[in-house]
Amino acid sequence: MENTTKIAFRVSRISILINAALSAAKLAAGLIAHSGAMVSDAVHSVSDVFSTFIVMIGVRLAGKESDKEHPYGHERMECVAAIILSGILLATGLIIGYQGIQKILHPEDLQIPGVLALAAAVLSIIVKEIMYQYTRKAAKQIDSDALMADAWHHRSDALSSVGALIGIAGARLGLPVLDPIASLVICLFIARAAYMIFRDAVNKMVDQSADEETEAALRACALAYPGVIGIDRLMTRKFGSRMYVEMEISVDGSMTLTAAHAIAEGVHSEIERQFPRVKHIMIHVNPAETVNSKEK
Repeated sequence: MENTTKIAFRVSRISILINAALSAAKLAAGLIAHSGAMVSDAVHSVSDVFSTFIVMIGVRLAGKESDKEHPYGHERMECVAAIILSGILLATGLIIGYQGIQKILHPEDLQIPGVLALAAAVLSIIVKEIMYQYTRKAAKQIDSDALMADAWHHRSDALSSVGALIGIAGARLGLPVLDPIASLVICLFIARAAYMIFRDAVNKMVDQSADEETEAALRACALAYPGVIGIDRLMTRKFGSRMYVEMEISVDGSMTLTAAHAIAEGVHSEIERQFPRVKHIMIHVNPAETVNSKEK
């Protein structure tokens, strides 16, 4: 867990530095070039900085060892961080959308954005897509929900910059209303990202089962162990970025309790070895003669 926290913090520190620099550049470009879409995009990038701090806090809390008050650990704090992050994203999107609507309703205040805003949008698209790929790779490596949410925050920023680019280009071609319309498009992208992050975090907070592919792999792992005749029952539940497993296996009913226990211990160890995400697994042994060994 210490290595996991170290990786998450390294990625987060890089994200903060790049987002701070990019936010300042986009804000300056938006103000100098008179582009509301670019200013909105800059606000989105500023929200990235705050969201990354939340990710760091969530990862730090999730990495705490179990204690008397929290015997199952603190992994769900990552889900809490992801939910807070989704709220920040949604609020940012709504503010940007409101500002865009106000400018559409008052077109007399619209100005033709300068070429500097176009350059800033292109730069943002490139940088944020690179950050998305980098953060997503790290999130998958350490299986971090909060870090994956931050990766999607980068992707939503890249997509919003695409909208800003289109709006700014259209405005420069003689349709200044396209600049605030681009802000509305950015709002929609941000709202969708917030919803996806929130839905995933909530699913993991309410003990959603693992996907079918993972459960099939768990069954195959247990069945491949010598002495296991069948899988009578398998239940899984996600616990933050980790997973709990309960499994009933059937073995030869004539063997001794010691031998049956040894098989259960072997299955337990093999699953923990092959599935690092499994935090806890309980194996129950049934005699094959008295149970329906057909897999459920």
